[in-house]
Amino acid sequence: MSSLRAVGTCATVRRGRGKRPTETRTESVIHGVLGWVAVLVVILAIATLALWLSAGDATGSSVDDARLKRHRESAQWNAEKGRFSNRLKRVDGSFLEMGGKFFFGGSKHRKAKLEASPLVHDVEALEGHPESGLRITWLGHSSFLVAIDGVRTLVDPVFGERASPFTWSGPKRFYPPPYALEELGAIDAIVISHDHYDHLDREAVALLKPTKIPWVVPLGVGAHLEGWGIDPGLITELDWWDELRLKEVTLTATPSRHFSGRAMTDQNATLWAGWAWSGPTRRLFYSGDTAMHPGFEEIGDRLGPFDLTLMETGAYNQLWCDVHLGPEQAALAHRLVKGQVMMPAHWGTFDLALHGWTEPAERVVVAAEALGVQLAMIRPGATYDISSSPAVDRWWPEVPWEQAKVAPAWSTSVDELLRPLRDPAAEKGSP
Repeated sequence: MSSLRAVGTCATVRRGRGKRPTETRTESVIHGVLGWVAVLVVILAIATLALWLSAGDATGSSVDDARLKRHRESAQWNAEKGRFSNRLKRVDGSFLEMGGKFFFGGSKHRKAKLEASPLVHDVEALEGHPESGLRITWLGHSSFLVAIDGVRTLVDPVFGERASPFTWSGPKRFYPPPYALEELGAIDAIVISHDHYDHLDREAVALLKPTKIPWVVPLGVGAHLEGWGIDPGLITELDWWDELRLKEVTLTATPSRHFSGRAMTDQNATLWAGWAWSGPTRRLFYSGDTAMHPGFEEIGDRLGPFDLTLMETGAYNQLWCDVHLGPEQAALAHRLVKGQVMMPAHWGTFDLALHGWTEPAERVVVAAEALGVQLAMIRPGATYDISSSPAVDRWWPEVPWEQAKVAPAWSTSVDELLRPLRDPAAEKGSP
């Protein structure tokens, strides 16, 4: 008799208790790999959460609806992408190549090895207003105390030990800040170029919060400041070419070619900018972080000539040639904005690239000589008065470095602007 019994339209099959099919070696390996992948995913998720928690509120705050409405009215806003964008296309190298070189490549001299402190500490030199109308104190990297025509501004102040959201990891200072905040004296305004960690420092904001000093920042950056407790009434946000009057000095936000963001989720949510100070007797330009762009000529035509420029010089590489100038392009941009004396910025304080830490200084000296640019290079904490003859104080040690012809860093889409650099026979001397 058959073991198959019909029940309505269905059938019941009585099976024997045979052995479970044996798992093949390939299946065993696959199952093992999948198991380890699952474990690694869980570990990565936990590590990511731990990292996020360790950053605290250092990553800043999101832009609110009121700010977003104003951003959409800006000529710098890309409606399709829902964020700010540069006027020229940004070309980046391979992310994997960047990461590999950061962790396993680059110069052996990326971090400073200083036998003695390079710092100058002269509080008296910071006091009051200079008779010349313009005085600059370099606080390291892109931090400056600017005294111009009766107005004192603090630019991109960084007092933290690291340019990072973490207190335990990230680029560490080569030396401590040359002055404590209370030693800087009276300050009329704090000026920020963009929201990256080496320019907008959470620790500096905490120190400055009790002072009730006004802040002047590009569009959107005020959201971070408000999140850290700065009174909204003390914050002025400007678009490119917007102006703010500080006593007898006009402060203008100028175009730059960079990007912004303090986390993976807020890329280009806030604007980046350079700054120009225009007073009754003196003019100053600060490039902020930027690659080469045609806007430098317009800045020079509209706001120049400048007695002094503070030009971003370090943290360059051809892999990210459209976000930083580098020494040669910095000297050229100084000429384009019609600068008289140039002071290099954005170097000598943090390891932010693959080049040796002294290389920006060595290369900008060579570039300045080739282009007929007057350089004022001072020690961290030192002060330069525009009435003094510009000079180069070679405070950094002599270590190997690569010349521009070996490791060029030219921005894209600006070939005509770069002609004086790429063609040795091109015009020489300041325009």
